Amino acid sequence: QVQLVESGGGLVQAGGSLRLSCAASGRTFNDYVTAWFRQAPGKEREFVAATSRSGGNTRHAESVNGRFTISRDNAKNTVYLQMNNLKPEDTAVYYCAADRYVGLSTTSKSYGYWGQGTQVTVSS
Repeated sequence: QVQLVESGGGLVQAGGSLRLSCAASGRTFNDYVTAWFRQAPGKEREFVAATSRSGGNTRHAESVNGRFTISRDNAKNTVYLQMNNLKPEDTAVYYCAADRYVGLSTTSKSYGYWGQGTQVTVSS
């Protein structure tokens, strides 16, 4: 099992940057594919980015491609989401997710472990 705790959210102006972190417990963190999803009020949870167990392969949603970058540091049991050039439409609660038996899935149901979420608000 793995437990996930997100941090780094906050309020930022459009065009600004934030870096989200997701700290994982457990000794087998590098066995897990990890991903970021987000959910805005009144909307379904949507895929943002995913990274393979080693971090060598990544996948980003088209809406964030070129602005957001997912990465991980297995020595620190942490996955990151660097968010640049933020837009008001990026406002959402961002969730970290993990699972052992998925590829770089964009489907939330593929992931069995979730953090509590961190709020990101982008003002115009």
